[in-house]
Formats: sequence, C-alpha cells, structure tokens
Amino acid sequence: MKNILQNHINNEIPYLKQKKLLLAVSGGLDSMVLLHLFQELKCDITIAHCNFQLRGMESFGDQKFVQDYAETNEIPIYVTQFDTEAFAKDYKLSTQVAARELRYNWFYELLGTEKLDYIITAHHADDNLETFLINLTRGTGLEGLTGIPVQNDRVIRPLLFLSRHEIENYAKVNDIQWREDSSNASDKYVRNKIRHHLIPVLKELNPNFMTSFLKTEGYLQESFAMVEDAAIMVYQQVANERGDQIHFDLNQLLKLPNYQSYLYQWLKEFGFTAWEDIYDLVVSQSGKQVFSADFRLLKDRDSLILSPIDHSDIQEEFFVNENQTEVKIPLNMSFCKVTDISVATNKTIFVGADQLVFPLVLRKWKSGDVFQPFGMNGKSKKVSKLFKDEKLSLIEKENTWLLCSNNEIVWVIGIRADHRFRTSNTTKNILKIELI
Repeated sequence: MKNILQNHINNEIPYLKQKKLLLAVSGGLDSMVLLHLFQELKCDITIAHCNFQLRGMESFGDQKFVQDYAETNEIPIYVTQFDTEAFAKDYKLSTQVAARELRYNWFYELLGTEKLDYIITAHHADDNLETFLINLTRGTGLEGLTGIPVQNDRVIRPLLFLSRHEIENYAKVNDIQWREDSSNASDKYVRNKIRHHLIPVLKELNPNFMTSFLKTEGYLQESFAMVEDAAIMVYQQVANERGDQIHFDLNQLLKLPNYQSYLYQWLKEFGFTAWEDIYDLVVSQSGKQVFSADFRLLKDRDSLILSPIDHSDIQEEFFVNENQTEVKIPLNMSFCKVTDISVATNKTIFVGADQLVFPLVLRKWKSGDVFQPFGMNGKSKKVSKLFKDEKLSLIEKENTWLLCSNNEIVWVIGIRADHRFRTSNTTKNILKIELI
C-alpha cells in the first residue's frame, strides 16, 4: 500500500512533496494507518490531536495513546482539549458539527503559527460513501452527490481511494495499534446507522459495490465539473458586476431553458435556502426580495440585483458646519466658496451660501419628503416620485442621501438640486458642493 499511496500522491497531489504536513490523528484505525504510511514515505509530518472530552476517561486515554506514540517515534505533536458540549450549546449546533468547527479552526491556527503547509486527514472511500448516502437521504443537488473532495482549501484527504477493508488489512499486516472509539458502535448518529445497517446490505447485493461506487463517483465529479464550466460561461453573458452588486439580465436569463439551475449555481455561495422563492422572483413584480443572512436578491424591472446587506449601525444624521470644507462619512463631499459658476452636474451643485442655515444635515430620504426640483420653477415634488421617474431600484433608493438646511432639502445628492437654493446674477456668496 505504501507504493500505491506514493503513486497516488505523485499523480494526483504531487505538490505535497517537500511540504510540511499537519496530520489529524485521533488514535483510531484510519488515522493511525495514515500516520504509519506517511512515516514510511519519509514525509515532514507534525501530529495534531483533539480531545473533545465527549467520552470521559476514554477521551483522555486516546490523548495519552497518541502522545506516547509521538514521543516514541520522535514526531512533533500538538494537543488541545475542547469543551465540545458547551460550545455546541452556546452556538446551537449538533455535537458533530461543533466538533468539526472546533478542530478545523484549531488546525488552521496551527498552520499559521507553526508555518505548516497542509492539513492531512484520514477520510477514506467508505466515509465518502456514507456522506453520499447521507446527502441522498436529505435531498441534494449534483454537488452533494460528488462526495468528499480530495482537497478543500488546505485540507487534503489522500486516502479517499482506499476502502475501510483495505485499511484494516494494512493495519493487521503491519501490526499497527489503534484505539477503538466506543461511540462508533452506537446508532445514535445517522452516519453510524448507515454504516451498520445500509452499507452491509448494498455490499451483500454487490460484492464489488465499493469499486462500482468509486467509478460512479468519478463520473459524477466529471459531470459536475462540466456544470461549473457551463455556469461560468453563461454567467459572463447574463451577469454584470457593479461594485459590490451583481445585476442579472432577466431577458438573457429567460432565454435559457434551465435558468433555475444556473441561478442555483451562481447564488448557492451566498447563503440562500429559499430556492422556490428565488425562482418565483424571476417572474414577480418589481420590488420583491429574497434574503439570506448576509445578502438579498431584488427583482428590479428586467434585472435581479444581488447585494450585501449592511449590518452596520450607521447613524441617521450627519452635520456639516459652516466653515467645514469636506466630509468623508457617509459620503465623500467637498464644500468650497467660489466666485464663478461652471456647469452643474449630478455630482456638483452651486448654491447661495447666504440662503443656508448651518449646520447642514446629511440624512437618508424618508417617505413623505418633498422638495422643489431645480428647473421646475418652484413646483413641489415628492422625492419618492423623483425616484420613480429616475427609475431607481430599491437598493439605489435606500442608498440615496439628502443634504438639508433647516429641514428643507438642498440636494437629493447625485440626482437633483432644489430650486429654492439656486444662484442668480446677484448672488455674491456662492458655495460649490461636490460629490467626490
């Protein structure tokens, strides 16, 4: 098996050579075989052992077993202990999810502090099959059927091509000692139920079931790679990235016979779960939205707009004093006295400074706000009607600020100035206000 693993590394993960590797070693069969193999390959290894304190003295027995092995074989080792149950309770996680969060966070800390390159785990083909079946029973897309990847970021699983049976045989032939985890015998966890009851039936139906599964898994991974490639190519035709927003052109999207699949591929990384609501959004009226924890998807006329949700508690009002020449928050603006008036734009206005009452106020627009748009000869207009005429999306409306003087709107910033503060031929004290 040593030579088989060496060939596998040479062909599939050659970048492991000459790297500093952190081996996750629990003391169980799989991790002790992993450790033995990497010793045989003369790799530069360091052991990391987590004591989750879930099995009383048995957990401390595992810790001592791994520490003794590391000392006997002169292998560097790092050990930590977690109050896993307390962590799970505090963050409302299952015990298994809490343990995974704790160990991987610690592994990545060790990579940084100890200048190590990769985390190596002992996941094998049976683990892959169990994950496949768990996802299948819960309902999943193609990605959920592709199993455990050989590499996720800096986590590498070099034993995925080996079955548990092959690992057990290697341990017996090489007289490798390991610790039995008593929790593996319990049907408390879904994974154990599948391992103890479902997989033996599948292997009984087909003695070569693991070989067949690995082939199928390979085909699914190839198919998923094609799906990802297609999603990237179509994304370039449909999506337009604008700052921190992504605009999806619905006219282009609806030309696709399976546009829902593309939306799933593009949006799955943003934490959405209400997929039927997202698919309905395509044909909904403007203004409808779907939210994830940190993002929202807005239907705006012929577009879907993806944008991050601002969780910051930004204050509602900002003040500009009479002698102030610039502000940086919430917008980058400049204020300066001038003697000549150039052409005003949507980013630059000129007002009569003597008409202003300081401090000026910067605030978000509110329902019911009214102003007198420049060029309309004193006629009043609701700010909301201006937004509608300008065809602003909901996101653009929410990001619009007003510059006010004594509760009167001087400028709907970036859109339209107010007629009441205009300059004339007799205006002597001119203030130029610019959005930078």
